[in-house]
Amino acid sequence: MTTLAVMAAGILAGRVFPAGQKSNNERLQLLCTLLLIFSMGVSLGQREDFFSELALLGAQALLFFLLPTVCSILLVYALTRRFLPESSPRTAGPETGGAPAAAGRAPDPMLFLALGALVLGVLCGTVPAAARFLAPLAGHSDWVLLLLMFSVGISVGLHRGIWAKVRQYHVRLLVIPAGIVAGSLAGGVLCGLLVGCPPRLAAAVAGGLGWYSLAGVTITNLAGAELGSIAFLSNLMREIGSFFAIPLIARHLNSYTCIAPAAATSEDTTLPMLVRYTSEETVVFAVLNGILCSALVPVLISLFC
Repeated sequence: MTTLAVMAAGILAGRVFPAGQKSNNERLQLLCTLLLIFSMGVSLGQREDFFSELALLGAQALLFFLLPTVCSILLVYALTRRFLPESSPRTAGPETGGAPAAAGRAPDPMLFLALGALVLGVLCGTVPAAARFLAPLAGHSDWVLLLLMFSVGISVGLHRGIWAKVRQYHVRLLVIPAGIVAGSLAGGVLCGLLVGCPPRLAAAVAGGLGWYSLAGVTITNLAGAELGSIAFLSNLMREIGSFFAIPLIARHLNSYTCIAPAAATSEDTTLPMLVRYTSEETVVFAVLNGILCSALVPVLISLFC
């Protein structure tokens, strides 16, 4: 709730924020996003059993990441095409003012920056001296997240007329989270059939919806360490994978579908990518979706475990 309160404060600030400083605000979002990804990498590199878990259970975790995510994307795309108006995704970063990238195919450097930040963070986390030096950043990454949420709120506040348009949708606001949950569970059951895992437990793993910390701990307690490790890794892959899937979806599908891979993380860690590649209107959908999906994660896991 703190992050939402900070974002709300940012929205109020955005009403009086100088429009000429919009690009500087977007640069701040980029910096905070890369710091968060780097901090995530440091934390992963510090986990003693991370690489052994990845080696032993990585293939199954990859499957539990891919199928629920793809099913969510396809279902959300179909539902939004049917029930929501056409959206206009940005095909380039904010530095270009949302104008189409050259030839529509130019690679975005953000993808390489995000991947580089993650890899560098993991490598630093594996080196004890570097990990100790970076401990303050990893231990206080929530402050970076709060700054990021305030900056995102400013971006939303700068855009006039968002709330009036959102109020027009009413119950259709539930289309995206419904598609994400249904697609994730369907993909999880399919994974279970492929790897020989009971369908209800497979659905519980997919029901983590990208919230890897809660999913890993909860499923470990309810169904054992092996399934808990798969839940942790697969949902971690979903969060990380969202940073790279969002630009591709924005280019080839629609803005609303960009929210699908992010699932529960669309209200915080992956929100900056949604700000970068979609519209401010879609960002509001993303925040609402993240709140609903996050609230459903413990319910879904308890229901199926």
